[in-house]
Amino acid sequence: MKTKYSILILLLIGAIGLTSTAIGQTKPRTIVTTDGEIDDVDSFIRMLLYANEFKLEGLVYSSSMWHYKGDGKGTKRVSEMEMTKKLYGEKTDLRWPGVTWMQDLVAAYEKIFPNLSTHAQGFPTPNYLRSFIKVGNIDFEGEMKKVTEGSEFIKEKLLDNTVEPLYLQVWGGTNTIARALKSIEEQYKNTPEWSKIYKKVCDKAIIYAILDQDATYRNYVAVNWKDLKVFYNASQFWCLAYPWKRAVPPSQHYLLEGKFMGEEIITNHGPLLKMYYSYGDGQKQAGDDEHVHGDLSKVKTGQWGAFGKYDFISEGDSPSYLHLIDVGLGNIQHPEYGGWGGRLKQSIENPNRWEDGKEVADYNPYTQKMDLTYPQTRWIEAIQMDFAARADWCIKPYKEANHAPKISVKEGNSLKVKAGNKITLTASATDPDGNKVNFIFWHYAEAGTSPEKVTITQERTKAQVQLPGAAKSGDTIHIIIEGKDEGSPALTRYQRVILNIE
Repeated sequence: MKTKYSILILLLIGAIGLTSTAIGQTKPRTIVTTDGEIDDVDSFIRMLLYANEFKLEGLVYSSSMWHYKGDGKGTKRVSEMEMTKKLYGEKTDLRWPGVTWMQDLVAAYEKIFPNLSTHAQGFPTPNYLRSFIKVGNIDFEGEMKKVTEGSEFIKEKLLDNTVEPLYLQVWGGTNTIARALKSIEEQYKNTPEWSKIYKKVCDKAIIYAILDQDATYRNYVAVNWKDLKVFYNASQFWCLAYPWKRAVPPSQHYLLEGKFMGEEIITNHGPLLKMYYSYGDGQKQAGDDEHVHGDLSKVKTGQWGAFGKYDFISEGDSPSYLHLIDVGLGNIQHPEYGGWGGRLKQSIENPNRWEDGKEVADYNPYTQKMDLTYPQTRWIEAIQMDFAARADWCIKPYKEANHAPKISVKEGNSLKVKAGNKITLTASATDPDGNKVNFIFWHYAEAGTSPEKVTITQERTKAQVQLPGAAKSGDTIHIIIEGKDEGSPALTRYQRVILNIE
């Protein structure tokens, strides 16, 4: 988080037990585990364009219910997951993309790295990224018996002397992470150090999982590491996944269709984005015979409709790192607040688990219904415009590209207020390109605890917020101050003001 937020974080961070001796640190630590599906490749490419926003500390090949290498001995396995058990039956290997594709993407990143670095500080060097690409447990879905280079790497990170949270992104199965945890358990379980080690790992590790793509979380991690924090996204990611046409409002489909994706992101934006998989692009991933999307003659029109050239395919795993980008919403330490990675609620049954689902729906103004996906979908325009700006960073000099404004609020981010009163909020912005910034003040009703409606009267950079007289003491009301610049593409950043009813 930015230094100016450090006081606020110190007050709030205890809510989910994230501890840090360097709370003013700007970049969350993270490790990515991935099975290499085509949507993982696309998520990886976008992630590299944001690699200055967090501290990447590991890139680990792993397997899943959809992708595994096999042991090379002809051994057959049947999936533990009902869907893939029915789809594939016994297999010796499954749609395995190999263990060089991350290195290939880093090689393309190396070519644009000098230009990216003129737009923002902190992009990791290509050699730094190469230094921690590791092969984890890849032979079969859910295989966690073997100690691998990848599992040992994760183990060492979990046991190192840093105390900042370490976000373990799960883009495939959790098996390599499970093996790392199992190795820690095997080494320390019957020693006097076990309770200390167990607490250290649970205080540090945060798993961000997109669905369950093998059974190792439920069979091992949840049973043996009950105090380990888990962020679980099973509903909200769909607006960035294969059925996006069903989840994204039709008026916003253009942000994922070929004209925008092709012109603003994929073509003429350097070698890395040229490798981004899209419909009709002529590309084919080695090892995956189900990747037919690049040839439109092989793409059947089904429940998700027809697709055209350069249409978006999927980036189902991107919410796991979009959550880590500080855009001013304060969601990194508080997933229940909502942000570019969606909004997750603390489970009643397991206080160490944050999840989406029917308890975390947002009102969708396009359908006028509560929507399980909308906590993620509501940010899709800002996310896609920001992606287009990062694509420009790959090729354009600083003066010809756009850069996000910084938003601030005069009155502060956490205010004590009385029910029925009217308060004033004053926004300001600094824009690195000198662009004008326009503001919208809005009530994020679902993020707060008060069910009462709020009236907001805005005039340019100020807003009068009329608090409901029926609001109860202890309730919270979240007001989002959204600042969008007039650059091209237009970029948006935020501030969140939490009104605490006395």
